[in-house]
Amino acid sequence: MKLDIRTDFTKFPRAVSVLSAGEAGAVAPYDRAVLAHDERHLRRRAIETARSDRVLVDLPEPVALNDGDRLVLEDGRHIEIVAAEEPLYDIRAESAVHLAELAWHIGNRHLAAAIEAERILILRDHVIKTMLEGLGATVSDVSEPFAPVRGAYSGHSHAHGESHAHSHAEAHSHAHSEAHSHSHSHDHD
Repeated sequence: MKLDIRTDFTKFPRAVSVLSAGEAGAVAPYDRAVLAHDERHLRRRAIETARSDRVLVDLPEPVALNDGDRLVLEDGRHIEIVAAEEPLYDIRAESAVHLAELAWHIGNRHLAAAIEAERILILRDHVIKTMLEGLGATVSDVSEPFAPVRGAYSGHSHAHGESHAHSHAEAHSHAHSEAHSHSHSHDHD
């Protein structure tokens, strides 16, 4: 949601804390917010709920919210977070070792990925699809919630134990003992 820079955020209800999915108890949410994976990383930002209410998220530290987590407003009401369906690739391999090799190639390109026992999910990118198919993967289009693995350099500050606070440059500042390309020059449609 894009808000005008002149928006008076003092008129919005404020979300000031987070409860993980299992911590809400019997409290029914007053509303829901459907957010894509990158929108669920936040600290201070306005979001729009399913009822089209605007809420200012104003948390002390950055968090990465998961499906079912709750934002708690100053007045005690809860907003349930719903992971939005996103256009993804479902990547399957011939064996567990092959799946690990595919995960390595995806990680070497610094792509967000959800890694499961039988598959890997990534955001759609036709260049990456071609590469994976060339490596023997079966790649299918799916649309479902995306919950990528959180990186070693990202942590949340709430019950999930991580917070996301590194720059792309910081992720590349580690020493490389072997030469490999970090080229990100493929085009995205």
